Amino acid sequence: MTRSPGISPSELCRLSASEAARLIERRELGSEELVGACLERIAAREPEIGAWTHLAPEAALARARELDAKASGGVLHGLPVGVKDVIDTAAMPTAYGSPIYDGHRPARDAPCVVRLQAAGAVVLGKTVSTELATWNPGGTANPLDPRRTPGGSSSGSAAAVADGMVPLALGSQTAGSTIRPASFCGIVGLKPTHGRLDVSGVKPLSARLDTLGLLARTVADVRLLGAALGGWEARDGAIPERAPSLAFVRTPWWERAEPEGRRALQDAARRLADAGARVSDRELPPEFAALPDAHDTVMAFDTARSLEHEYREHGKQLSETLRAYIERGMEIAPAAAAGAATLARECRARLEAMLAEHDALLTPAVLGEAPQGLGHTGDPLFCRPWTLLGAPAISVPGPVGAAGLPIGVQLVGAPDRDAGLIAAAVWVQDTLR
Repeated sequence: MTRSPGISPSELCRLSASEAARLIERRELGSEELVGACLERIAAREPEIGAWTHLAPEAALARARELDAKASGGVLHGLPVGVKDVIDTAAMPTAYGSPIYDGHRPARDAPCVVRLQAAGAVVLGKTVSTELATWNPGGTANPLDPRRTPGGSSSGSAAAVADGMVPLALGSQTAGSTIRPASFCGIVGLKPTHGRLDVSGVKPLSARLDTLGLLARTVADVRLLGAALGGWEARDGAIPERAPSLAFVRTPWWERAEPEGRRALQDAARRLADAGARVSDRELPPEFAALPDAHDTVMAFDTARSLEHEYREHGKQLSETLRAYIERGMEIAPAAAAGAATLARECRARLEAMLAEHDALLTPAVLGEAPQGLGHTGDPLFCRPWTLLGAPAISVPGPVGAAGLPIGVQLVGAPDRDAGLIAAAVWVQDTLR
């Protein structure tokens, strides 16, 4: 087994995926050693954090030894990865965060898992999801303050990355399920353009909204993970050519943010401008004010139909919250959902026009710091519009609030300009860090 000179197991667990990949490529670090350090961290911290539904330590170590015996190949060669429990894995149970599917073993891996394996990743296990990737939390705690939520629905993936259990993890987003937990846990979360990454084999809620989510410690790491999944080339967005042009958009929902959340974003805008970014105050067109409600209409309508089997055949095993949400979605007329989708298409065109002049919008990711308690996952308000528009969005750690917890800064790019958004986010992260 390759030994890393002078790096303790605790330091190994804090390496970014990009740093670890470089050490592995240079044969200064072995995958077995890195995987072992992550498993030690999980053993020490999992009782308090509760990020995992299933672990496969023996299989992971065997895979790591196999990779150490080979020349470095794929972009994730030897790197440990966590996979959200709504993503199918043939070798591990996939319960979709619901007792309905306890012990369920899919017949095949989701294509995104196949791509992870082909890129040389080591899948450590499955991370906690909320119930069927909706609202009811799975008990995961925020590593920065275990009395607070890590967000959701990609709760376990975000917590595992933030706590040093794994450098990379897959999540998903239908409302704010990647951006919000990344913000609450002080890591980077990327929701690519809708449709850019294959979501086959991911438990569906809404074909119009569902998107894979990428969680890591740095923007460079989510870029690497997205490249492995076929979203872009490995070098796309790697090095920003200049300071970005950012449209500072407070949004029509600005007053619903907590004072700390508003203060954090304003502070970030000031610091970015002082460092050379071109930051312009911009107002969204008036019709954007209706986007959160339009998103909720589309999501409730689609979810009621995607989860009709679970509701009809296993309704007693669903939480009261999810049953009520499905029932509300069943009452939405198709014309109402179609009208919401039409508004989304119109606003998407206006967003693209606005971003012809800017690299990204600078906008809130969350209302404020992670809320107290584990009984809810926070409000996805500031994520809903961009998810409905199918635009790429990324949360980068920003200033801290009154409790000393991070408040993420959200950058939103034009659809299909993911590489440009990533490049802007690299610059923003480096500046705020």
